[in-house]
Amino acid sequence: MNLETEKNVSTLKRTAELEELLIDAEADDEQVQQSHPLVRRPWLLLLGLILVALNLRPALSSMAPLLSEVSKSLGLSAAQAGLLTTLPVLCLGLFAPLAPILARRFGAERVVLGILLTLAGGIILRSNFGEIGLFAGSVLGGASIGIIGVLLPGIVKRDFARHAGTMTGVYTMALCLGAAMAAGSTVPLSEHFDNSWALGLGFWVIPALVAAVFWLPQVGQKHGAHNVAYRVRGLLRDPLAWQVTLYMGLQSSLAYIVFGWLPSILIGRGLTPTQAGLVLSGSVIIQLASSLAAPWLATRGKDQRLAIVVVMALTLAGLFGCLYAPLDGLWGWAILLGLGQGGTFSLALTLIVLRSRDSHVAANLSSMSQGFGYTLASMGPFAVGVVHDWTGGWNAVGWIFGIIGTGAIIAGLGAGRALYVQVQSEKI
Repeated sequence: MNLETEKNVSTLKRTAELEELLIDAEADDEQVQQSHPLVRRPWLLLLGLILVALNLRPALSSMAPLLSEVSKSLGLSAAQAGLLTTLPVLCLGLFAPLAPILARRFGAERVVLGILLTLAGGIILRSNFGEIGLFAGSVLGGASIGIIGVLLPGIVKRDFARHAGTMTGVYTMALCLGAAMAAGSTVPLSEHFDNSWALGLGFWVIPALVAAVFWLPQVGQKHGAHNVAYRVRGLLRDPLAWQVTLYMGLQSSLAYIVFGWLPSILIGRGLTPTQAGLVLSGSVIIQLASSLAAPWLATRGKDQRLAIVVVMALTLAGLFGCLYAPLDGLWGWAILLGLGQGGTFSLALTLIVLRSRDSHVAANLSSMSQGFGYTLASMGPFAVGVVHDWTGGWNAVGWIFGIIGTGAIIAGLGAGRALYVQVQSEKI
């Protein structure tokens, strides 16, 4: 090959490279144009996320303070009452894998809107159709929350990538606020409505419908990152993905034990249902501070391992204090519990975002960690019910706290490392 030929080949290569760059630039411009409406109104998406997150716990935390009253009213056995606390959490895990499938077919924004309406339907069903409606509505509510919860980390990764930790803390704080409101006000609401537990539980359909109204504008937005469907391969073979999943599941197990059984534990120790509900509500309100602060602080270090150990230690201290310590110091232990659990959950969601290279991986890791994780988490409330029935008291439940908490710390030490899950993301 002579010198002139080599020059011609070199020129052709540079021309081809330039054409590829122009094509990539045009694609980037098109994506920016598609997502431009969202950029102009990020406050609208933020408001929508907050209102959606407010509805991801009331259907769960509103039942615990009324559990004994509901059981007496409908003649539920201890096993049926235990199933009522376990079933929604199990549905969180069983239905979570549907989220990315539905999002690829209809778009994440449309799915969130539709599932908010099914959540409202579940709340109505649970509070108006006796024992069958109670269990069917719990299934529908748990399934709805499981699907929406999977989609939110992917939306945050896509639209707030530079502030993922802070934004995760914001919507986690809203989630905790919804749980606290429901735990603390459901009993007073039922008393206000002539001691009707059905109206106390049914009240929470209102926030779900309000959230649907404010989320509606997102359906009309063009979110460029979801215009192309992606398949993520290799997630189930990745050890880091399983560590994130185990941490999510084990810390969630402690959270749903608190939502499902803490009021009953405190009532067994001598508190009234209203007092027990207020303690649960106060503890969850404290989560507002740590759910916002923990991800922000954890992302300032080289990794999240120390933060995970600290928040889990606070959680265990609070649980053991509520279970064994004198009631004179109960509020102090409830505060420790709230600080710990607000941090454990927000860090679990933050890990999904931080361990993912892009929004497609985040959505699939979210599905995996919440699907398998919540299925695992449902075993915690079930185990508490079984142990309570076997022993006739609550003291042995401390062993469950210790075993789950230790497992969460071990899984968190792996999940908290500054690594990415090793997967392949490809267009479908």
